[in-house]
Amino acid sequence: MPRSPAPPSRCPWCGTDPLYVAYHDDEWGRPVSDDRRLFEKLCLEGFQSGLSWITILRKREAFRAAFDHFDFERVARYTPRKVTTLLADAGIVRHRGKIESTINNAQRACDLVDAGGSLAQLLWSFEPPPATRPKRLTWEVLRTMGSTPESTAMSRELKRRGWSFVGPTTMYAAMQAMGMVNDHLETCDTRAIVERLRRSFRRPH
Repeated sequence: MPRSPAPPSRCPWCGTDPLYVAYHDDEWGRPVSDDRRLFEKLCLEGFQSGLSWITILRKREAFRAAFDHFDFERVARYTPRKVTTLLADAGIVRHRGKIESTINNAQRACDLVDAGGSLAQLLWSFEPPPATRPKRLTWEVLRTMGSTPESTAMSRELKRRGWSFVGPTTMYAAMQAMGMVNDHLETCDTRAIVERLRRSFRRPH
């Protein structure tokens, strides 16, 4: 009898939950330059602070519905009445500080665009030089990388511009999610796919 194909090798953090596996295989680490998608990633990473990512992932569609699919021009116009509505929405994380931070950050994103820039240009300017990345990314190495000099610099710049819930650890998680770094492990089948996408990706300028 022919042998069954070997199961895919994945990063251990995604476990076996089908939603988490799909996120790992098809989204995490793939480079993104669309401002609205980047804004969503920053916001959701902020909401994740103190929680597990799978909790946020399971609520992501509810978040998208609640926050107008993270159209930051619309979110920037939210009123205190809208905040009250969001605090009553059981589908999302009902944390007043994080909700108000999302509205504030939407306003700051609008400021950036109004000044002739883009969120993509700003964030990708903090991409780490290849020479600073680990020579071989193992699970043990990855677990020591809660933040980096680049994520700290990104955090500092966003805070200078008035953003909130953008600490260095949150920003490194965003960098991983948006494909600014490829943190799939050396043993992960998806790592090579992501690396090819990163090589062909046109960085925003």
